[in-house]
Amino acid sequence: MADLKLPTPGDVRTAATLIRPYIRRTPVVEIAAEDFGLKGAPVTFKLEFMQYTGAFKARGGFANLLMREGTKAGVVAASGGNHGAAVAYAGMKLGIPAHIFVPSISSPAKIDKIKSYGADIHVGGATYADALEASRTFAAERGLVQIHAYDARETLLGQGSIAVEWAEQSPDLDTWIVAVGGGGLIGGMAAFAAGKPRIIGVEPVTAPTLTAALAAGKPVDVDVSGVAADSLGARLLGSLTLPLAQKYVDSVKLVTDAEIVAAQKRLWDVLRVVVEPGAATPMAALLSGKYVPATGERVGVLLCGANTTAVDFG
Repeated sequence: MADLKLPTPGDVRTAATLIRPYIRRTPVVEIAAEDFGLKGAPVTFKLEFMQYTGAFKARGGFANLLMREGTKAGVVAASGGNHGAAVAYAGMKLGIPAHIFVPSISSPAKIDKIKSYGADIHVGGATYADALEASRTFAAERGLVQIHAYDARETLLGQGSIAVEWAEQSPDLDTWIVAVGGGGLIGGMAAFAAGKPRIIGVEPVTAPTLTAALAAGKPVDVDVSGVAADSLGARLLGSLTLPLAQKYVDSVKLVTDAEIVAAQKRLWDVLRVVVEPGAATPMAALLSGKYVPATGERVGVLLCGANTTAVDFG
């Protein structure tokens, strides 16, 4: 992207205030570590899956439609599902036409949700990258505004509003553990936190987008697959996120598909909540021992989405 002026905590707070009338302030819950077979201080969960559209992306959707010029004529988005639902929902609420391109790997639950918000839906190939390319062509041909799922300043600012809320709700946390796909979520949260609390990123070993970018010193294409590919399957990290991650993300952990599914099941067993694989990824890092909190460390886990019909985890 041409504009690499990094978002500041003040920028994120301004966006959070702007979108506040349109989103839910999602709750937090503190659970004893022992309930999950862990040691140490209680774990605090932010239940962002209770957000409108069933995922955090509603925040970025509203931020884009409210902060960018030219959206009234219509917007276009490519998405594995959650971003598309967010843009469709924001468009419905604001009276803005939305065209959503999804890859064929998108879950039926996510596609049905997008349709329920009245958007025009298009299947744009087998992967998110295919859908993104098709959406760009469509937007250019019709002169419509393209709303990127993660590589846009407004997207980061909207997603970062989670951090504004969480810092108010749980000011004593030392660490936030956050899932990583294209990086809009962790980038926005990092921009607001600016190192406090520390942020740990977690991504599937089958979609190591941030890990690869940090190793290369620049965003690089990676092959993506696995159970969380429909939400964490971006092949290329966002250009704004990398410098934010280099400055403010403490470390990134990789978890396997089996560890992600085990975390889904454990969250159901203990909390009776059903989250999608991407949302269980941060918890997988704790349960697998990929991230071990220090003695007395207060950890928060972001459960960012629940757009799945899966209840039987095998």
